[in-house]
Amino acid sequence: MTLATGHSIPQGDPPRSPRETLPTIYDLPGEFPQEPGLPDVFHDLQPQLLSRTLQLADYTQDNYFTASDLNLYYDVHHPLWHKRPDWFLAVGVPSLYDGHDLRRSYVVWQEGHPPGIVVEFLAPKSEREHLGRFFEAADQVSDNEAPPLSDAAAPSKLPSKLAVYERYLRTPHYIVYSRYTQRLRYVKLIGGRYEEQPVQPSRPMIWLTDLQLGLGL
Repeated sequence: MTLATGHSIPQGDPPRSPRETLPTIYDLPGEFPQEPGLPDVFHDLQPQLLSRTLQLADYTQDNYFTASDLNLYYDVHHPLWHKRPDWFLAVGVPSLYDGHDLRRSYVVWQEGHPPGIVVEFLAPKSEREHLGRFFEAADQVSDNEAPPLSDAAAPSKLPSKLAVYERYLRTPHYIVYSRYTQRLRYVKLIGGRYEEQPVQPSRPMIWLTDLQLGLGL
């Protein structure tokens, strides 16, 4: 079998594991600039703040992984499909790849653990990709300086971020924040489907019971 990467995969009997036969973080591309939305400096600073203030009661620092804007490969049947979350947390995995190396991407079929939390920050023209069926007109961020999306930069027919986090990764907690409207939104996976949870607008705070973790403004 030959993938679009040109990576040739010999197969034996019994079949070898996906970790052995499918592309690794070293084989898969690590850059993908053609995403909807125009991120700003906030998209760099805020994820750093999340990672540096993260404290988990049940996991040591070498037993979880956080990343920002890193290619996340999510479908073993389509090994080139990926998304780039603004920030995510995966628990139960080593902080280093194979215990000794920095990751250049996150390959779910190798790690064995999808993210437990994904956080996205809204940017102009990215709202529908991030929010899917939860999109509201109030979420629309205007940006008079942003050029219209060309055909090459428009979102593809691949699943949206919401669909990937909900159906492919089954990430329990998906959080979206807009610095433009200062609105914090939280959808939780319940029975295999995301349901939006109430967040007090006056004092926004989210408590994630399974991780014993709070997040707020």
